[in-house]
Amino acid sequence: MSDQNEMVNKGDRNKIYFLIVVILALLGTNAYLYLKDRHQSERFVTVNTEKDRLKLEVEKIEAELDKVNALNVTLTSKLQDEQKLARVKIAELKLALQNDKLTQGDLSTAQKEVKELREFVKNYSEEIVRLEKENAYLRTQRDSLKEFAYSATQKAENLEKKNTELIEKVKTGAALKAGNVTIVAYKVKNNGKNIEVTRASTAKKLSISFNIAPNPLALKDYHKIYLRVFDPAGNLIANGENLFEADGEQMQYTSSTSISYNEDDTVYKMDWINPNPFIKGIYSVILYADGFTMGKAAIDLR
Repeated sequence: MSDQNEMVNKGDRNKIYFLIVVILALLGTNAYLYLKDRHQSERFVTVNTEKDRLKLEVEKIEAELDKVNALNVTLTSKLQDEQKLARVKIAELKLALQNDKLTQGDLSTAQKEVKELREFVKNYSEEIVRLEKENAYLRTQRDSLKEFAYSATQKAENLEKKNTELIEKVKTGAALKAGNVTIVAYKVKNNGKNIEVTRASTAKKLSISFNIAPNPLALKDYHKIYLRVFDPAGNLIANGENLFEADGEQMQYTSSTSISYNEDDTVYKMDWINPNPFIKGIYSVILYADGFTMGKAAIDLR
């Protein structure tokens, strides 16, 4: 009886031990599954978090590239090619990071490419900023040169203007001026003898006499003298083809001659035969030399 009880107790104990082992095994399996699930969940969270971080990083890099390009710097061919490559890489990374089944290996590759892209954009930005500074310096130099050129041009124009004014003053100062301008009307007889008259009906020509006022600036050489004759009505008596310039404009002249100026008291004379009959009234004459008015006179024919 005692042996039977002992055998029963031993069998129960074996069952208990077996149940404990089974329970422990179940607990271990549950713990393993729990830890595994937790690890996978943490890994999933980590991968997605890193994906989001990389997406943000790529967007930042793209924004930095846009910001640098907004400087409107003229790019070299090399920089243009590098920017195109960077744009392509950004597009590829964006597409890759949209993949929901991104593995840890894919993530590592993306991390490496983002790092390389960040380094490239950093160097690219520094190069663009350097070019912008260089261009700003060149623009400053260009503006300075333009300002200097403008200033130099203004000075040259002012000097030219002053020089022109000085030349005009010299020309004006050197121009011959007539003194003691007198007019005498003559009748010309058949034998060629001239008889002084005062009547228009008998006059045939006018004789204009003058001397030259002393002028040390005047050129001691031959000078062209132009005569303009106006009738009593104020009409110029001239051939339309006879033109000269004086007092800054082109004019017609009645007659012309050349004189030799030696800065002495020489009396010069110009004779003008009227192709038309004289009429009663005042005839006026104006003499010109060296482009300026030289002298004036008038005669009243009765």
